[in-house]
Amino acid sequence: MGGAAPFWRTKSLEQMSRAEWESLCDGCAKCCLGKVEEPDTKRLVTTAVACRLLDIEACRCSSYADRHRFVPDCVRLDPRKARKLAWLPSTCAYRRLANGDDLPDWHPLVTGDPDSVHAAGQSVRGRALSERDAADPADHPAPWAE
Repeated sequence: MGGAAPFWRTKSLEQMSRAEWESLCDGCAKCCLGKVEEPDTKRLVTTAVACRLLDIEACRCSSYADRHRFVPDCVRLDPRKARKLAWLPSTCAYRRLANGDDLPDWHPLVTGDPDSVHAAGQSVRGRALSERDAADPADHPAPWAE
């Protein structure tokens, strides 16, 4: 019965191994969507326009290891940034754990199924478009990704 608690419930973000840290990513790719600032409010709005490196169907970066060479402003997420970056989606495991919340029921670490994020409708699959195909990201708001 029971067994040991999963690592994300027993370790802080700082205590996690590199493999544990990487496994927290649910593969939603919402963090790969562009943001635009509303001129009046200065609020950042997430758009449905994805980074050119994102494989939208797979919801994975096509050049993850070298992404900073191609997209220098791609954020390297760490525990401090997970606590600070307000634009991370509310469903993001890093943000949730940094805020003391648990992983959602559909998270692949909870379900054991890497496609559960897509089945739950929590990924950009079928919703995003590449920055190569969008003239103005502001024309493509994505409130579902915030």
